[in-house]
Amino acid sequence: MQAVGEAIAAAADEARRPRDSVRLLAVSKTFGPDAVIEAAQAGQRAFGENYVQEGVDKVRAVAVALPDLPLEWHFIGPIQSNKTRPIAEHFDWVHTVEREKIAQRLAEQRPPEKDPLHVCLQVNISGEASKSGVAPADVAALARSVAALPQLRLRGLMAIPEPTDDFTEQRAAFAALRTLYDALREQGFALDTLSMGMSADLRAAVLEGATIVRVGSAIFGARNYNKEPQ
Repeated sequence: MQAVGEAIAAAADEARRPRDSVRLLAVSKTFGPDAVIEAAQAGQRAFGENYVQEGVDKVRAVAVALPDLPLEWHFIGPIQSNKTRPIAEHFDWVHTVEREKIAQRLAEQRPPEKDPLHVCLQVNISGEASKSGVAPADVAALARSVAALPQLRLRGLMAIPEPTDDFTEQRAAFAALRTLYDALREQGFALDTLSMGMSADLRAAVLEGATIVRVGSAIFGARNYNKEPQ
């Protein structure tokens, strides 16, 4: 985790940005509660989960083990309509809203005693047919719909660009997302979050304005995909 923190700090320095303007989201999917507890005790506070039931089980287990440690749980996987309730009830952030129907269900199912659910819209910035996300041309309309819903707080945009080892292409994809983000802010949306960048393209993402980077195996080690996620 220290090495990841150093990489983020170096990229922030290169971009002439404050180091604390970029937050590390530790992606803990497929790792058990013990791995999260160890990372939390080392100072990590935000954790990302891709699978609903695994994530909910982990949120509960870690809360029992560390009842006095305030952690932030982010859902970063695809969202099925029949899985919105546990996400609304147990997570603090959702990075993968791409349809108004999903946003409406999350708003309706968010417990009234909880703070609003922080939401990022997932954008299919590379136009991949196999990739989730709203088309760039439709982002503004979805943002208007989500911003109007109770119990949700629209925070920003998220994207997973098409993988490439070309640094220039990495930056171009992230710059395109930042352009959309800037356009929404100019329209009056109170956005403050760009969730973009993983281990392989972290530097490019930070240089283009990422405020949250999502890193998993570089923190926790090789993943275990032998079990069937839910």
